[in-house]
Amino acid sequence: MADSSSASENQRPNPNEKLVRVFDSEQESEAMVVHGLLESAGIDSDLTSIDAQQDILPGVGGTVILVREEDAAKARQMIEEYRQTPEELETAEYALNEEPPTER
Repeated sequence: MADSSSASENQRPNPNEKLVRVFDSEQESEAMVVHGLLESAGIDSDLTSIDAQQDILPGVGGTVILVREEDAAKARQMIEEYRQTPEELETAEYALNEEPPTER
């Protein structure tokens, strides 16, 4: 079992390294998509939830992504390109009663 946990730790930057915040979002699902995008490009990233007690700090919280300082510029560029992708290209959905268009 120790081998599987050490394998997953190899994919995250070492907390003792200089890490830089490249993305934050209140939506964990959006942060997970960006995290996957960075991982698929070979950029190790750390996805961290920030939770604050809502009765003390309402609206404070969310998820941040940290990367190694040397990967920050490439990560920010990829995130910017992701944000500029037209929504119609990001998802293709059909109503359950519709047939997908056929190619001719």
